[in-house]
Amino acid sequence: MKENYNIKMIALDLDGTTLNSSGELTERTEATLSKAAGQGVYVAISTGRSFNSLPESIKNVKGISYAITSNGAHINELASGQSIYDSFLSEAAVYAVDEFSQKHNVGIEVFVEGQAYIDEETYNDIRDNGSPYRNAEYVLWSRKPIRDIHGLLLENKDRIENVNLCFNSTEELEACRPQVEGFPDATITSSIKNNLEVGGADTSKKTALIELMGRLSVSPDELMCCGDAPNDIQMLEYAGLGVAVANAWGGTGDHADYITGTNDEDGVAQAIERFVLK
Repeated sequence: MKENYNIKMIALDLDGTTLNSSGELTERTEATLSKAAGQGVYVAISTGRSFNSLPESIKNVKGISYAITSNGAHINELASGQSIYDSFLSEAAVYAVDEFSQKHNVGIEVFVEGQAYIDEETYNDIRDNGSPYRNAEYVLWSRKPIRDIHGLLLENKDRIENVNLCFNSTEELEACRPQVEGFPDATITSSIKNNLEVGGADTSKKTALIELMGRLSVSPDELMCCGDAPNDIQMLEYAGLGVAVANAWGGTGDHADYITGTNDEDGVAQAIERFVLK
């Protein structure tokens, strides 16, 4: 691969990529992002998290200007919180999610207006017993429990950003995948191994990046993206420089131009130091 790039924008996934396994932003990575921004490089978050689930450590980094959230459903100016782009599920997709999840007794998390909601009973179970496949502390901090999650879904059917379908096992997920991928007017992706995530027909991190790059006059050759999961693949392929961390899963690394260190080795900082900082 070539070594010389003229990078004008860096787009960063958070969990499993920019944040370490404890969900923290290390001093080295924060300093590297600030240095890149100081050289005039746009730094954007590109995450499956809802806007309200962004950690303060990210919001406070000097130089991070934009946040793409809910797998590309929103672009926000980070300093003001103002939304400059939206992409929602169609009503047909919302009804398909509701029917499927109730028929198969699959838990759902609903993202609306920058907030992620979870069924109250599921929230209490995670609070009391933990979760076998994800960080319970993060779930309890980032999700708001609600008694009627399906009612919330249907009441907001015209402004749903994303719905997480939460399966008890990867075997159950794979058995249901063909039906989920048949939902009308929807994109299906995944950021953790036991979830399938339903977005709008044109919703993706890549689509949101194209919108943001158009506003900032950045070309694909000037874009560097870093990720670890299947919901990052499209943006890694689109970028002039697609970087996967060494802990990437689901075949994500096969779509990258470069494999950096793991998220616990400051892999993002390593890549920025090598390809961006002058």
